[in-house]
Amino acid sequence: MNFDRVTERIRAEFNEMPELMLTPAQASRFFGLDQEITQSVMDRLLGAAFLRRTRDGSLVKATR
Repeated sequence: MNFDRVTERIRAEFNEMPELMLTPAQASRFFGLDQEITQSVMDRLLGAAFLRRTRDGSLVKATR
C-alpha cells in the first residue's frame, strides 16, 4: 500500500465532501483501511492543517 497515494485519496474525499465529519473509527470503515493506517494518515493531514479535530474528536476539513 502506497501511503502517499492513500493520503491523497483521503484528501480528495474531504475536498469533494467539505462537510464530511468522521470519527477515527468511522474513517477507518469509510475508507476501508485498518485503524493504524487511518490514524497515521489522519495525523499527517492534521499536522498539515488540512484537517482539524472537533470537540467530540471527529475529523473535518479545516477552513482557511
